[in-house]
Amino acid sequence: MCTRVFWNDNGTALIVGRTMDWPESTEPILTIFPRGTRHDGGLLLGERIVADNALVWEAAYGTLVVSVYGLGAAEGVNEAGLAAHMLYLNETDFGPVDPERPAIHAALWVQYLLDNAATVQEALELQSALQLVMAEARGALSTVHLALEDATGDSAVIEYVEGRPTVYHDAAHRVMTNSPPFDQQLALLAQRDFAEPASSISLPGNVESVDRFTRASYFLNVLPTPGNDREAMASMLAVIRNCSIPFGAPYKDEGVLNTEYRVVNDLTNRRLFFEMATLPSVIWVDWGALDFSEGSGVRTLDPDDLSLSGNVTDRFAPASVGF
Repeated sequence: MCTRVFWNDNGTALIVGRTMDWPESTEPILTIFPRGTRHDGGLLLGERIVADNALVWEAAYGTLVVSVYGLGAAEGVNEAGLAAHMLYLNETDFGPVDPERPAIHAALWVQYLLDNAATVQEALELQSALQLVMAEARGALSTVHLALEDATGDSAVIEYVEGRPTVYHDAAHRVMTNSPPFDQQLALLAQRDFAEPASSISLPGNVESVDRFTRASYFLNVLPTPGNDREAMASMLAVIRNCSIPFGAPYKDEGVLNTEYRVVNDLTNRRLFFEMATLPSVIWVDWGALDFSEGSGVRTLDPDDLSLSGNVTDRFAPASVGF
């Protein structure tokens, strides 16, 4: 299900957090793709699901991403400081496929934009010519929407509902969850009065996406000004943990699900923090120090490892796999 929160007005660091909420493991792998990596937008685990109009490209920017089922990136950032997050949206409808337009399957949506754009504005310009094709894995369709932010503090949300894309481009769009679509979430939030925050204000405490959207918006707006980047990171972790789904929580027709992992990314100091819900440690990658040069090779790290703790920038190993 997932929650994304962007703290872009604290004056210290641009910090974005997200939860991955799902009924089973998404098999997340931290993956480094260097500049020049080739991707085929029509291939899904070796099977061609987009025909003759599939986009094939070589990455202009190096990326650090978190994979989902080995199909593509659910989350990531590129060396220019553009970040992207794919979240579930039940209402997603990409519309009919037009064979005359370039297309990629939705599992590569994050990767394509991070590979080719340095800012939110550049990503939206690429998006305007892009066609998305529904993918399927483990019996679930890629009914997703996308959040973007960059190192200037800009932000955008992209949704496809009833076959048409809608872009919400504004630095004020800092929180995104799931259903209903983003405009309805904003309308519901507008009905709440958080002008004078207090412990007596009643907040929804369940795991519905509207509940998480409301809590994230409220607590983001009451965060104290951080004294340094460490306090900024800790503050975002506090908010994103508050929006997490406990083990065993019932969720609509999906049954029981929980938060699998949390990511907090500092776009100012170029550091990504990762926390598995089943492990006691937070790990981080100084992605500003990574070698993204062409030919440096794909490298991976499995975060589901009890021995990992703290800075894991040098723990990545060469890998032949990719997507």
